[in-house]
Amino acid sequence: MEVENSKKNKQSSYFSWLACCTKSPPISSSTSSPPSPEVEFPEKDSMVLLPSSKITKRKPAGWKAMPYVLGNETFERLATFGLQGNFMIFLLTKFNMEQASAANVLNIWFGVTNFAPLIGAFISDAYIGRFRTIVVASFASLVGMGTLTLIAWKPELHPPPCNTQQQLHGCQGPTTPQLCVLFLALGFLSIATGGIRPCSLPFGIDQFDATTDQGRKGINSFFNWYYTTFTVVLILALTVVVYIQDSVSWVLGFGIPAAFMLGSILLFFFGTRLYVYVKPEGSVFSGIAQAVVSAYKKRKVKFPAVVEGEVPAAFGVLYDPPLKGTIVTKLPLTNQCRCLNKAAIALDGEVNPDGSRVNPWTLCSIQQVEEVKCLIKVMPIWASGIVCFTAIVQQGTFTVSQALKMDRHLGPKFEIPPGTVIVISMITLGLWIPFYDCVLVPAFRRITGHEGGITLLQRIGTGIVFSVLSMAVAGVIEKKRRDSALSHGGGPISVMWLAPQLILLGFCEAFNIIGQIEFYYKEFPENMSSVANALFFCTFSLASYLSSFIVTIVHRVTGGGGRPNWLTNDINAGRVDYFYYVIAGMGVVNFVYFLIVARKYNYKVRAHFGEEKSQFDVELDAVKQ
Repeated sequence: MEVENSKKNKQSSYFSWLACCTKSPPISSSTSSPPSPEVEFPEKDSMVLLPSSKITKRKPAGWKAMPYVLGNETFERLATFGLQGNFMIFLLTKFNMEQASAANVLNIWFGVTNFAPLIGAFISDAYIGRFRTIVVASFASLVGMGTLTLIAWKPELHPPPCNTQQQLHGCQGPTTPQLCVLFLALGFLSIATGGIRPCSLPFGIDQFDATTDQGRKGINSFFNWYYTTFTVVLILALTVVVYIQDSVSWVLGFGIPAAFMLGSILLFFFGTRLYVYVKPEGSVFSGIAQAVVSAYKKRKVKFPAVVEGEVPAAFGVLYDPPLKGTIVTKLPLTNQCRCLNKAAIALDGEVNPDGSRVNPWTLCSIQQVEEVKCLIKVMPIWASGIVCFTAIVQQGTFTVSQALKMDRHLGPKFEIPPGTVIVISMITLGLWIPFYDCVLVPAFRRITGHEGGITLLQRIGTGIVFSVLSMAVAGVIEKKRRDSALSHGGGPISVMWLAPQLILLGFCEAFNIIGQIEFYYKEFPENMSSVANALFFCTFSLASYLSSFIVTIVHRVTGGGGRPNWLTNDINAGRVDYFYYVIAGMGVVNFVYFLIVARKYNYKVRAHFGEEKSQFDVELDAVKQ
């Protein structure tokens, strides 16, 4: 009874949301009749597993280290998001770029920045560890923000100002050296994001002992504080920092976040004596590659068969060594993508007397094989987020261009900076999440019987619907704004007309983004947490590239016959509303695709904790007896 309660407590712990998925339930044996010797996949009675795993416990550090970890992450985000929220205006007004060119620069930079965490996760896990990765990335952020401050300060680093009269004849654009300095600064900021974002959350989790109740409670609280500070920083960046940049000085607008970043580096180093340092244990990407290569090399190997219910004298051995390092959960062997299971068959001479492998590229553990299956299984769901996020990234491009041409006054004197309007979606997100968790989830739980009210895939799909609605509404609002600006005697409409599309995007983020984050962390094992975090940012990266591709195509193929293209520099002469409708149409197709892949998806089954005896071992003992 005590053992059973212990297992239930472990399953309800924080690390249960890091347990890996399996599409099919663990392989079950046949009790009616022995399998045929010709079968390709064996029953588990015919498999021998090496000793079950043991946990390597970590020394806890706890909440004493959290101010330094969260402080570093907070200041980095303040610098990055403070730049992203108003960077479109900076390119249009300080670098005199055309609207489509500025949007492409922004989209490409977003793409590089959000792809960088994947590289940062690999370097951290395989070579230098999370602490050193965060340190290098923090200095890169400081250099990037310092360079941007110099660009805004020194006249020779940006084009000369362009007044209204000059705009009629064309403003002087940036020179090649000026663009090189700008791209250098953005490159350093991308390096910073690539190092800090995939490592800060896992590094914070490293400070707690996940094998104790106190440690699990600390991890749960840290996760909540992590995303609370994320929301607060976004609001500050999109209000205070953007206001300083737009209304006071670009130099101060970049210089203040740079100063904060310097403070965050000092703060992070103050905690060095408190941190728990987890050594790099090798990248999960290497294990994935090894499993694929091993399975290919053994593609002609046959699984052993049981003859009349008895274990044969000579049979294959499935390699299942003890878990090492910080891995807590042991993945059960599944029947999904069973060809990959051949990578775990240990042939003669492939295992050393001490249980280690002779060659990791010819033999892999069951854990490695199941990690590959986790990644394969999640990828179709992950791909659906690309088009959905394409709608979200428009907040930083053409939504800001719309706001620039609208009445942004609040009262007779105060004027809202164009980049600040994005905060509407953040406010929506901040107000909706508590209401959703405290009111809707309990109500849905009583109806559906599901712990989360609705499933994670239902939550992700709801977010996709909101992304389609937001783009459709954005097209309608843009048509109204354009008609008002072009009508005789008309004037700019209030910027608050952008609120409906931004509120819908806030709902999209509340359902889809948060749903994806939780989905990845629950469907991947804990040693793939950096990959799960990086995979989420890669969705934004590809969405930015897709947005840039669409902008380029629309800019080239539309217009003609004396008419400007849809995304011409004069937004009143263009048809940005048609551009929004294109993205909405893509969203409809994406939603149909999501319904297809989500219908075929099965959530994970319970993973085994390291110190528990595998059910395969238990049943093997029964066979031996």
